[in-house]
Amino acid sequence: MPEGLSAAEVGKEIAEHQKHAGHGEDAEHGKQEDGLHERWLSIIEAVVLSVVALLAAYSGFAAAKWSTESSVSLAKASALRTKASRADLEALQTRTLDSVSFNAWFTAYVAGNEHAEQLAENRLRPGYRPAFQAWLATDPTHNPNAPPGPSYMPQYVIPQEALAAKLDAQADEEFTQGSDAGGTADKYVRDTVFLATVLFLIGISGHVRLRQARYGLVGIGLTLLVFSLIQLAGLPAPP
Repeated sequence: MPEGLSAAEVGKEIAEHQKHAGHGEDAEHGKQEDGLHERWLSIIEAVVLSVVALLAAYSGFAAAKWSTESSVSLAKASALRTKASRADLEALQTRTLDSVSFNAWFTAYVAGNEHAEQLAENRLRPGYRPAFQAWLATDPTHNPNAPPGPSYMPQYVIPQEALAAKLDAQADEEFTQGSDAGGTADKYVRDTVFLATVLFLIGISGHVRLRQARYGLVGIGLTLLVFSLIQLAGLPAPP
């Protein structure tokens, strides 16, 4: 038998070598593409993690500031309520004093005791005198349409009542501001939770070997990030 390979066998060997070489080049090209995808995905993950970390820090800071603002406003509202209650009590005491003084005058007037009547009139509270004089000017003895007493006259004013009403209005305003600030703080906390979820998803995606699953985690994280950005854009800045 002749030694060596025939021309047909040599051609077959060459074809097989070229085939294997082509497969090797395809595999090498595929590995390069996979490596490029991995690098880009890692860059995207790093950028997202950086952005989310900054946003989470801002959101947490804003939540703390708005929570403090809420506490301060609610404390102011409570203090104003206390002052309003004190003013109401003083107004009630003043009204009671005016009523007792008028009853003393009226008793002396009905009894015809001019000395006691004058004495009672002299002891009227200075702020009560204008209303008392205006009531007397209506001739209540003969005028059936006269008001029942000085306290029904427009001139009868108790400063503490106006002060109490003003303080109550201020307390309502502070309470509303405190409630709104608390609601804003809660919204910032909610966004912080969303951002923490994004951090978790992007963080574990780098440890997932299956590329499709990794893409899915990154996609969900990006979706939550966009949603969080929209929510943050609609919230007021920290006070």
